[in-house]
Amino acid sequence: MLYVVRHGRTEANAAGLLLGRLDPDLDQLGESQAEALAAAIGPVDRVVSSPLLRTRRTADAFTRCHGRDGPPVEVDERWIEMDYGTFDGQPVSDVPRETWAAWRADLDWAPPEGESHRSLGSRVRSALDDIFEASRTSEIAVVTHVSPIKAALAWTLGVGDEVAWRTFVAPASIMTIGAGPTGPSLQGFNDVAHLRA
Repeated sequence: MLYVVRHGRTEANAAGLLLGRLDPDLDQLGESQAEALAAAIGPVDRVVSSPLLRTRRTADAFTRCHGRDGPPVEVDERWIEMDYGTFDGQPVSDVPRETWAAWRADLDWAPPEGESHRSLGSRVRSALDDIFEASRTSEIAVVTHVSPIKAALAWTLGVGDEVAWRTFVAPASIMTIGAGPTGPSLQGFNDVAHLRA
C-alpha cells in the first residue's frame, strides 16, 4: 500500500501564506498532527520524504512508531513543494485575481522565478513510477506537500494536472493508493479522521 501524506501544520500555513520552498518547522499543533498521522497509518516498511524540514519532521513520527527498529527516512527531492518563486511567503489573498486566472488556464504558466504545474507533475510522476511496484508488497509512506499530493492524485486517476484546481489537501491528511492488477487504485483522499479524536 502507498500512503501519500501532507506534513503537519506550520505557522505559515496557519497564517494563510503561500508556502513553497521556504523551510519553516512544524508548529505545536503540527507536531501533534504528525504523531496522530503516523499512529493512524501504523508501522510501514519505507518512509520517503521531501527534503524540507516540515516534511522531514513529520516523517520522523513514522520512525518513532517503530521504536529503534524503524526504517530510516529516505529523502527524495522530487517530492519537494512547488516553487512559488517571488510569491513564496506571500498571503494567498495578495495574489491578484488575474494571476490566479492565468495560473488556472495554463499548466505551463509559472510564477516569476517559479515552477509550472506541468513541471511539478512530471517530477512527481517519475517518483511514483519508481516506487509503485514496491507498494504491491510493502507499506510505503511518502511525506510531502499540497501540490505534489495533487499531482499524485492526477497520476493515480490517470487525469491531467488541472485537477489540482478542484481539490483541497488538509494538513496531515492521508491519500491511500492501492496497487490493482492494472495499476494504481485510489482508496482514500484527504482523510483527516485521525485528527478529530
